[in-house]
Amino acid sequence: MAKYEAIVAAAGQQFFDRGFAAASIEQIAADAGVSKVTVYNHFGDKRALFVAAVESECERLRGHFDIGDLPRGSLRTRLHAIGEAMVAFLSRPEMVQFDRRIAAETEHEPEVGAAFLAAGPHRMRQAFAGLLKAMADAGELRIQDPVLAAEQFASMCKGMGDLERRFAFPADPELDRRRIDGAVEVFCLAYAKDCD
Repeated sequence: MAKYEAIVAAAGQQFFDRGFAAASIEQIAADAGVSKVTVYNHFGDKRALFVAAVESECERLRGHFDIGDLPRGSLRTRLHAIGEAMVAFLSRPEMVQFDRRIAAETEHEPEVGAAFLAAGPHRMRQAFAGLLKAMADAGELRIQDPVLAAEQFASMCKGMGDLERRFAFPADPELDRRRIDGAVEVFCLAYAKDCD
C-alpha cells in the first residue's frame, strides 16, 4: 500500500507539473523510489496511472460532499462551505495549469480527456448529486434531478472564474465570494423547502 501511494503521489506531481504526454513512467518510478516494473505491476499502463492520480487529487474535494464532514448549521451555511471548497480547489495554480495541459493534450489524444472527465469531474458531480439527493430525502430540498442540480450549483459558483483563470486573468477573491453568495441564494430559491 505504501508503494502504491508513493507511486500515485509521484505520478500526480509529474502529471500536474508536466502534463500527461511529457510525464514519464521512468521518472515517476524514480520519484516514488520503486522500479518501473513495480509501476506497471500496480497500474498496467500510463493511462491507468493517470486515472489513479486524478482520482486521488479529487478525493480532497470529495470529502466536502460527505454529510458527516459538512459544517453544522443552516442549509445556506453548508452550501457556502461546499461552494468555497469547490472554488478553492479549482483555483489552485497547479489545478489551473493541469486543466490547461489536459485541454491541450486532449486535442491530440481524446482518450486522455475522457479519462480525466471520468476520474475527476464526473465522479465529483456524482458525489455532489448523492449529497443533494440525501438532503432531498431528508426533506431539506425539492429536487427531481440531483445530477442537474449539482451541475447548476457548481456552474453558478464558478461563474466565469474557470475561464478567466485559464487565460491568466488575476484572481478576484471578492468576486468569487459574490459568485458563491449568489449561487447559494439562487439555489435556495429554486430548490430549498426552507433555507434559513
